[in-house]
Amino acid sequence: MTETTTPDASGQTRSAWRALIARPRSAFGLMIIVLMVGAAIFAPWVMPHDPFEQSFDGLSLVGAPLPPGGDFPLGTDLLGRDLASRLILGTRTSLIIGVLANGIAILLGAGVGITAGYFGGWIGAVLMRFTDLMMAFPALLLAIVLAAIFQPSLLIVALVIAMVNWVQMARVIYTETRSLAERDFIQVQRALGAGHLRILFAHLLPHLLSSIVVFGTLGISTTVLLEATLSFLGVGVQPPTPSWGNIIFENQTYFSSAPWLVFFPGAAILLLALAFNLVGDALRDILDPTLKGRH
Repeated sequence: MTETTTPDASGQTRSAWRALIARPRSAFGLMIIVLMVGAAIFAPWVMPHDPFEQSFDGLSLVGAPLPPGGDFPLGTDLLGRDLASRLILGTRTSLIIGVLANGIAILLGAGVGITAGYFGGWIGAVLMRFTDLMMAFPALLLAIVLAAIFQPSLLIVALVIAMVNWVQMARVIYTETRSLAERDFIQVQRALGAGHLRILFAHLLPHLLSSIVVFGTLGISTTVLLEATLSFLGVGVQPPTPSWGNIIFENQTYFSSAPWLVFFPGAAILLLALAFNLVGDALRDILDPTLKGRH
């Protein structure tokens, strides 16, 4: 990409939306995302029961969870709470953490990658060596350690996930920025006396937006899976706040006798991750000109 003008952002957005809707797989992913976002926003109105209410009506005569059916469409948990209501409220938790953590990771990763790629020299060397150091740590192990050190909450869990996810973004953006910084249109701007901020925001950033958008979309599925893993391990979102991961953690001992307690939250995690992956893959094909000829 060697043009010197800034891309028409509104035109690209409309074109991307039309292309996404025209593809069956990405349209399916968008539908799932819209439904889950709607459930998260309107949770108080769509939940059939109070997700925190412990009721004897939600248990069998021998004190076991009720299977799906009747007043409890997805069954109840070991405390007699409605599983459907807890999953709906857990959707809000998972999406808040996914979007917040991914947003922080994008800001950190893109900031480090653009700064290192554009300035180069010792600044780029220091930033990328630090990035390489962070990449050397196993992401899940580092997240568990950080989550165990700090008192888990929605914000802390989001920050922990962001701290282990920004490095991939930094590496990708650094590579693209280094390539763009050597192009003629950037050299022309420097020769004309344009300042660093103008070059970064007016000429470099527009060319990086497609990669940032794709990486951000795909990254949400990663953050949702990592949040569920941390909550399942007991170092993520803490009860009584429901999340898909801690719902599985709380009910894992009932897997053989009440499999719906693990199946439904597991299916929700899988479905949301699949939806964002489908949309992210489609965006990558649409926005990356090197891939357009392959479809």
